[in-house]
Amino acid sequence: MNNVKELNKWANAHTYFTLDLVRIALGVFLFVKGVKFITNIPYLVELISPIDKIGGGMFLVHYITPAHMIGGILIAFGLLTRWAIIAQLPILIGAILVNFMGKMHSDNLFLALATLAVCLFFLVYGSGKNSADYYFKMSK
Repeated sequence: MNNVKELNKWANAHTYFTLDLVRIALGVFLFVKGVKFITNIPYLVELISPIDKIGGGMFLVHYITPAHMIGGILIAFGLLTRWAIIAQLPILIGAILVNFMGKMHSDNLFLALATLAVCLFFLVYGSGKNSADYYFKMSK
């Protein structure tokens, strides 16, 4: 717990508006991806078909879309950012693995790698000063 507090203090001392914009853009991107998946379920089923051989295909369909939509909203507002990103990590790692287990889509692979990198950054950095987390913490 002390490590998280130390990371938050460091992040709040080194906060920049551009990083908040990147966090908001990440949240909006994940939300839009969730909407895209929920409006086109056959596309999502086709994407996860290489992993479906392992099992749990319908579980994945029902985990990916809400996690992207709810997590995207939370990340955009900066509310429970680290928890929302932890929920995204298995999805993003799976998105990378799907490219190696099935047909390689270099655009999807690059997008998944870039999103994973940004998520890992915000997992360490946190939500920053211009966020709901910071607002609620300061209003106590």
